[in-house]
Amino acid sequence: MSTAGPAAAPADPRLARLSLNQATVKRLGVAQAADACARAGVPAIGLWREPVAEIGTAAAAKAVRDAGLRVSSYCRGGFLTGPDRTGALDDNRRALDEAAQVGSPCLVMVVGGLPGGDRDLAGARARVTDALAELAPHALERGVRLALEPLHPMFCADRSVLSTLGQALDMAETLPEAAAGVVVDAYHVWWDPGVHGQIARAGSRIASFQACDWVLPLPADALLGRGMVGDGHADVRGLRRAVDRAGYDGDIEVEIFNERVWEADGDEVVAEVVRRHLAHVV
Repeated sequence: MSTAGPAAAPADPRLARLSLNQATVKRLGVAQAADACARAGVPAIGLWREPVAEIGTAAAAKAVRDAGLRVSSYCRGGFLTGPDRTGALDDNRRALDEAAQVGSPCLVMVVGGLPGGDRDLAGARARVTDALAELAPHALERGVRLALEPLHPMFCADRSVLSTLGQALDMAETLPEAAAGVVVDAYHVWWDPGVHGQIARAGSRIASFQACDWVLPLPADALLGRGMVGDGHADVRGLRRAVDRAGYDGDIEVEIFNERVWEADGDEVVAEVVRRHLAHVV
């Protein structure tokens, strides 16, 4: 990356809250993704642990800073329901350390599903609650919020025993607000008839708002079924208005897992994210 930094697009005030989650351009490294954002006038980026680990937190923080961006989130922590409790807690403390080092205000938490053969959802959720209580002091020390992300119910068994925003709030509210908040991800919550009431309840607990669309048909791997905003069935603008009414004024982070998007040119993907943001989100 040039020491002079990438040529930035002219500032558009409508993009002031737009962030690109790095997963949307999965095949780009941290510096490449940050430069693509700067060229498109996107002022923030959500980072992932794996590409950050490839270059180290100091180099990742510098790449973001050199591009003139801020970090909107750090993905991801969690997976607290398995048999190795000590290992999971240690890994999440490391993730909180990394999040602080790259300048992220929150660590996105995908809390974990059910271990093989386990059918005890209540027990798994209790293990998550207990683990979060142990992680909260470290989160407070690092100044990084644990951002609990409820996932669509189809991921309950393997990825997250939190399926609704209400469940995530119930858990977050057992901890200090500075230690724990929630993620409102359009892909995961758009279907919930109670989501607008829960967003209003969340208020200042909202740590992140993520935008993408629910497109059909779902692929064989449903995790890769996210689409560009405007291509599917989620009322992303309605959700954005709801989080705004609740007092959230943070970043609107576009996170898309989609093989077709990953295969496209990174600059073209970011440019399309900008176009969709202007047409369907703000």
